[in-house]
Amino acid sequence: MTHGLQAPARFAFIKAQWHADIVDRSLDGFTETIPLNQIETFDVPGAFEMPLMAQKLALTGKYDAVICAAFVVDGGIYRHDFVASAVVDGLMRVGLDTGVPVLSVSLTPHQYQETDHHNAIYRDHFVTKGREAASAALAILKAHDTVAA
Repeated sequence: MTHGLQAPARFAFIKAQWHADIVDRSLDGFTETIPLNQIETFDVPGAFEMPLMAQKLALTGKYDAVICAAFVVDGGIYRHDFVASAVVDGLMRVGLDTGVPVLSVSLTPHQYQETDHHNAIYRDHFVTKGREAASAALAILKAHDTVAA
């Protein structure tokens, strides 16, 4: 789809519900730039479920970009860096396989404690990352438009 003078871009925004009180703030930041009426949101249980949902949404042809947000912390069962790597690799593969840009707002802090102080820091950080994702989404769509035939 081209976006110069065409219909407004459509975005799918996937939010992992693990630490939803933090992750949901990314949508707040995203909607500071992208109007809510251009965004459809989808909740999944955790980060690991995002790539498959992103693939399903990208293949519908309804969305110009898919944004995925998650907070991956060390839960003690398996290493959070393993989960984060698998998720980001999966999201990259979805973008490459479908041609639909897939952006990640997935944070993996090395030091996280479930305290009011840390939670406040990460809530604020997710708002910032949501803003950055909106700017990146618009920039990549514009870049894609320059190479559209």
